[in-house]
Amino acid sequence: MINDLWYKNAVIYSLSVGTYLDANGDGIGDFRGLMRRLDYLQGLGITALWLMPFQPSPGRDDGYDVADYYGVDPRYGTLGDFVEFSHGCAERGIRVLIDLVVNHTSDQHPWFRQARSDPESSYRDWYVWSAKKPKDANKGVVFPGVQKSTWNYDKVAKAWYFHRFYEFQPDLNTANPEVQAEILKIMGFWIQLGVSGFRMDAVPFVIAEKGPEVKVPVENYDMLRTFREFLSWREGQAIILAEANVLPNVDADYFGSVGERLQMMFNFEVNQNLFLSLATGDSSPLAKSLKATRTSVDTAQWGQFLRNNDELDLGRLTDEQRQTVFAAFAPEADMQLYGRGIRRRLPAMLGGDRRRLELAYSLMLTLPGTPVFRYGDEIGMGENLRLPERNCARTPMQWSTEPHGGFSKNEKPILPVISEGLYGFQHVNVSQQRRDPNSLLNWTERVIRMRKEVPEIGWGEFVVLKTRSREVLAIRYDWRNNSVVFVHNLSASPCEVRLDVGMENSGCLVNLLSSDSSTAEANGKHCVLLESYGYRWYRVGGLDYLLERTTS
Repeated sequence: MINDLWYKNAVIYSLSVGTYLDANGDGIGDFRGLMRRLDYLQGLGITALWLMPFQPSPGRDDGYDVADYYGVDPRYGTLGDFVEFSHGCAERGIRVLIDLVVNHTSDQHPWFRQARSDPESSYRDWYVWSAKKPKDANKGVVFPGVQKSTWNYDKVAKAWYFHRFYEFQPDLNTANPEVQAEILKIMGFWIQLGVSGFRMDAVPFVIAEKGPEVKVPVENYDMLRTFREFLSWREGQAIILAEANVLPNVDADYFGSVGERLQMMFNFEVNQNLFLSLATGDSSPLAKSLKATRTSVDTAQWGQFLRNNDELDLGRLTDEQRQTVFAAFAPEADMQLYGRGIRRRLPAMLGGDRRRLELAYSLMLTLPGTPVFRYGDEIGMGENLRLPERNCARTPMQWSTEPHGGFSKNEKPILPVISEGLYGFQHVNVSQQRRDPNSLLNWTERVIRMRKEVPEIGWGEFVVLKTRSREVLAIRYDWRNNSVVFVHNLSASPCEVRLDVGMENSGCLVNLLSSDSSTAEANGKHCVLLESYGYRWYRVGGLDYLLERTTS
C-alpha cells in the first residue's frame, strides 16, 4: 500500500487515557470513557489522536516505565476495549497514534527480571551492563536535580546497569538485533489492532550507541530506515512521529536524504524560539528558526506544538535567552524544572489573556507542518503547581461543573482536578464553553475547521515576508497555484504594516476568518492594521475571487 501522506494535513490531539474520562467510577480514566468522547473530538475537528502510554506499568513515570508492550493496563480497560476504541475512531475518520517507549523498560519488566537473575539468560544482552561503575556515571542525566546518575548497581545481577532516565528504567540495548526485531514485532502487533502510527519516545537515545566505554555516542540512523521499511511493508500509511530534540543541522539525518527514514518529528527548535519571540515581542528568533528547519524532503513533516506532556524545554536557547523566557512566563522557582524548562500550561503562562492565547494557537496552526494540540488546550486549562515535577500540568480533563469537573464520580481521582482560582473546573470546563458562542472552545473549533481547508500549510513551500516591523511575522505558502498569507503581531501595541506579498496577481487578500479583506494600493502593497496581538489569515486572490466569495 502506498502512503498517502495523510499526516500532511492532519490535526493531532494528544491525551492520557488515565486523565481524560473515568467511566467506571474508580477514579482513573479508561478506554470506555474515552469512547464516550469520540464524538466530541470529531466535532472539534481532530483527525488523529495521540495516546500517552497505556500499557501495563508500575506507574512510577506516568506509564513511561512499561512492563508489558503487548497489553493494556487493567486500570484503563482490556485489549478488547482498545479494539473497540480504535474501531470507533476509524468510523469517525480519526486515526490513532500511540506512544512507543522502547529506549527503556520498567525494572519490573519480565525481560529485565530474567536479565538480572541469570547471567546466561538470553535477555542479559537486551540491557546495557558494566562490571564496574563507569567514570562518567554522573554525566548525561536527563532530570538534573532529581536524577543523580545514569548507572546503578544491581545486587542480584552483581553488575551496573545503564539508565539514561530514572533508575527504575533500565535502558534497552537497542543495538542488539534481537531487541530491534522485538521493536518491529511491537509495532506490528499494534498496527494489527488499528493503530496508524507511533510517537516514538526519546529517539536520539534509541538509536545512540550505549555502553560503559562509550564517550561520544554515535547514532545509528539506519535503525530508523529499518523501522520505516517495516511500516511501509506492514501498513503503508503508518508513520513514526519522533520526539527528537536535535539541532537543525542534523534534521536531515533523521528524515533521510530522500525521506527513507522518519516521516515526522516535533520541531523543538521552532517551539523554543516561538516562546522567545512571544516573551520579547520580536519575531526574529521565530523567523530564523523557521528558515533553519526548512526541509526539502517531500515526505518529511514537522509537528508544531506549544505545550506537551513534559516541561517546556528551553535547553537550546542561550542562558540569557532562557532567563528572558523564564522572566516572562515562569518568574518563580517552582514554575521551573530541571534548570532548563517551564512546568506550566500555556493559559497561565500568558496571564489568562485571551488575545495572546489566540495569537499563540493561531501561530501553531499556521507554522510549516502539522499542529499538535494537547488535551485541555481547547478550553484553556491551567496547572496545579502543588503537584510534583510534571504532574502539575497533567491534571484531569475538566468537563463540567460537577464534582471533580465531571471527570470521575470517585472521591479520589488519579490526580486532583484543578478546583481553585481562575482555572478551576467551576470556571473552565467544556460544558459551559460549548454553550458560549464566543468561548475559546468554539473559537478553537472554528480555526481548526479553517486550518483543514488550507492544505497549503502542510503541503506547500513557504517564504517569510519582509514587514519592516520586528514584532510582526508574515508567512506566505504556495501550493498548486494557490497561495495563502498569515500575519501575526507579537506585540502588545497595535501596528500598521505595509505588506508586499511578493507575487503577481496579489491585488486582493481575502480574510479567511472575518470580513476585513484587503485590496492592494497603487504600489502593489497592502496596508494591514493589526491590533495588539492581532493575527490575519488571508487567501491570495484577485477581485474575481472576492466577488465569488461574497456572492456564494
